[in-house]
Amino acid sequence: MSEEIKENAIYTTGETQELLKISSSTIKRMLKKGLLRANKVGGQYRILGKEILRLVSPNLEKGAVKSYLTIKKKVTNKINKW
Repeated sequence: MSEEIKENAIYTTGETQELLKISSSTIKRMLKKGLLRANKVGGQYRILGKEILRLVSPNLEKGAVKSYLTIKKKVTNKINKW
């Protein structure tokens, strides 16, 4: 049974792990790299539901692919000039 992610709800890292079905080390890595934005309250992270939805959104994935291809093209052009 899957739980609906509410846009305005606030989730802990544990709840986010369960929703996304990922490990605690993956959550930590995502927070550290800024892939998942959160606020730290009393030494613990709190994550807005809209941040989780942003992460799993197909539109975000399309944007990431577009950015990757743009960077790849720039790198390839630089290498080819050598």
